[in-house]
Amino acid sequence: MSKRTHKIALNPNNKQRKWFAQQCGYSRFAYNQALDDFKKYHDATGEYLSATELNSRFNVSKQDHGWTADMDQVVANKSIFKNLASAISRWRKKLSRFPRFKKKGIRDSWTTNLSNDKIDGKYITLPKIGRIKMFEELRFEGKVTTVTISRTAHRWFASITVETENTIAVEKDSTHPVIGIDVGINTLATCSDGTKYENPRPLKRYEKKLVRFQRRLSKRVQGSKNWYKQKDKVARLHYRIACIRDDAHHKATTDIVNRVSGIGIETLKVSNMLKNRKIAKALSDSALGGFLSMLKTKAEACGIKPKEADQFFASSKTCCSCGHKKDDLKLSERTYHCGACGISIDRDVNAAINLRNVAVGHTETQNACGDPVRRQSDAKVVEAGKVIWQQKPLPI
Repeated sequence: MSKRTHKIALNPNNKQRKWFAQQCGYSRFAYNQALDDFKKYHDATGEYLSATELNSRFNVSKQDHGWTADMDQVVANKSIFKNLASAISRWRKKLSRFPRFKKKGIRDSWTTNLSNDKIDGKYITLPKIGRIKMFEELRFEGKVTTVTISRTAHRWFASITVETENTIAVEKDSTHPVIGIDVGINTLATCSDGTKYENPRPLKRYEKKLVRFQRRLSKRVQGSKNWYKQKDKVARLHYRIACIRDDAHHKATTDIVNRVSGIGIETLKVSNMLKNRKIAKALSDSALGGFLSMLKTKAEACGIKPKEADQFFASSKTCCSCGHKKDDLKLSERTYHCGACGISIDRDVNAAINLRNVAVGHTETQNACGDPVRRQSDAKVVEAGKVIWQQKPLPI
């Protein structure tokens, strides 16, 4: 059995929105109270309280707050057993720093239990609040376990977790081609067959409007009604930018996966690339790491295991025809001119073809020890500055 989650937008009324906000506050209250209890007990005794002990101590202390009786008690349990316990476990394993207290308005969400009979088409029934309309039906079939209600800008979402059977992916037949994909800033993805997917770059499109909204927010009195109104406008604009970016990524990745049998992609270290201040904003706007991650997830669901080239594989500097590798290639050179064989080809298409060769196994980028290796086709004899012999790559 595997667990899959479907995130669906909700259409609540004002009463239901208020209830959602109250549950977010209760989840935050339980988390902060339990974390404070854990910290004080550890500072005093040097010992650690388990999640069960933290939950029992919270159930005693919450009696002093009468308003907690009207809340969904599963929300507090999930906040302690799931969120806080996981944060403490990661801290004790030295995978992250000590958990911090949650703040209002930052990643507001809460989790509760759910069963299959609580979902009827486009309606979901939550404890103590009743039926709420959803914008679409649940996509997966199986046993429904939990639901997480979260807020992004002005929208509320339900992330429904379902236990489904392990389905066998349908293998693509040999009629589907193997392609290489080169990602970039101006063009989101360039395939080895010449297909290009444009990058909408929504941040660049709405940057002036975002600057204007943020300037207005800075001039408001923090905490006033006008400040909250302007803050909501900024959040809505950020949400719109994210939706445009996600829509382009989903359309491109779905179209690619549905028409191929194999994929060759490059290995990107986005954190290192962002250190270049000249292209950092454009890289962040493109979200290339998220695009490749989405592509790999969809491909694996269809039975396609993408082949990743080595991090230092020079896909752009290497000629796809003869294998000659340039020592230097400027970013402004959009057409690749090979000095060995004389071919002229689009720079991105050339890189995509090289990644396709990696996917079909014609090019090795690592040896048995995992170190980068020189392509066999790079072997050549140079006499008087002229290439008089060069080993040809294997046929594609």
